[in-house]
Amino acid sequence: MKYFSLQRPSHFAPVFFLLILAVMLFSHCGSPGHDRTADEPLTELQERALRFTSALPEDAFEDGMARSEALIELGKMLFYEPRLSKSGLISCNTCHNMATFGVDQLPVSIGHMWQKGPRNAPTVLNAALHRTQFWDGREPDVESQALMPILDELEMAATREHVLAVLGSMPEYVDLFHQAFPDSDEPLVYDNVGMAIGAFERLLITPTRFCDFLNGDAGALTAKEQRGLEVFIDVGCQSCHGGPALGGRTFSPFITPAEQAAGISDPGRYDITGNPLDKNSFKVPSLLNIAKTYPYLHDGSEWSLSETVNIVAMDMLSRELTEEENTHILAFLEALTGEIPGYALELPVLPPSTADTPRPDFN
Repeated sequence: MKYFSLQRPSHFAPVFFLLILAVMLFSHCGSPGHDRTADEPLTELQERALRFTSALPEDAFEDGMARSEALIELGKMLFYEPRLSKSGLISCNTCHNMATFGVDQLPVSIGHMWQKGPRNAPTVLNAALHRTQFWDGREPDVESQALMPILDELEMAATREHVLAVLGSMPEYVDLFHQAFPDSDEPLVYDNVGMAIGAFERLLITPTRFCDFLNGDAGALTAKEQRGLEVFIDVGCQSCHGGPALGGRTFSPFITPAEQAAGISDPGRYDITGNPLDKNSFKVPSLLNIAKTYPYLHDGSEWSLSETVNIVAMDMLSRELTEEENTHILAFLEALTGEIPGYALELPVLPPSTADTPRPDFN
């Protein structure tokens, strides 16, 4: 499979390959930022950072989870499949665009019949590392989360019956479901759609230079970025933005400036739990790739990352940042931009519709 396959060298390549490898290793060891020896101690700043976060794992699969090539490839195809929607136009990738770091860069997403969603679409990148899904934490994992927008009348507006009719009408999909779920007599069921999409999303991990810094490479961050990390910690940002995703673990009450100006507020997690303590509470977002996932806040009302940092610092920490503090924190946040897995950016070729495939419905 493309995300982990290696091309075998030709019969005359071994000697040449070894020479190239030796040159690569030599230059790698001698390059800036890669001179830490195995017994070199961590810096004080690295130790401080490791108290609230850790480097990203290779993927987000947990022990015992199925992760076959067939399952992941099926999930990728379903992630990009617009015919799951009632209109045949909207896919998961529409609102969580891989080309724009897993978001649609809109305040709120546009769904079926140009309807607007109530909240900003968070990035799907690294989302499998979160403890819960959605701003209000209504779902526990990416497998169950993936099933919700498909059926939401404001989003993809489909039904379970529609989804199964679409997939069941194409022999290629029927065969792929049997390959992905070999132990099931009836693999083409709605819950397996979420299982497959979730398996694909568990590969969407974006390692950063900050990961290298946490793994011991003190030179992975510039002096300005390291100063930004110091300010980030000293101000107290890490009290909410912890864990490997720098967020996605806790909930905090928050009413955006736009909501305050309009005299409205979103009940947030209260709608799910009914607990008065959860009123206006939302999941603390991940800071990974934050420089690329604008606009910000749960209503998508703020386009400036600099202003968002000031807003959150004042609201959450009662701290009015100086211009210098803001600049340093922004430098650190820029260092959290990672690399989107190349496999996720390669568009799959989807099976052609058949005479039995439900036609698009724009009503």
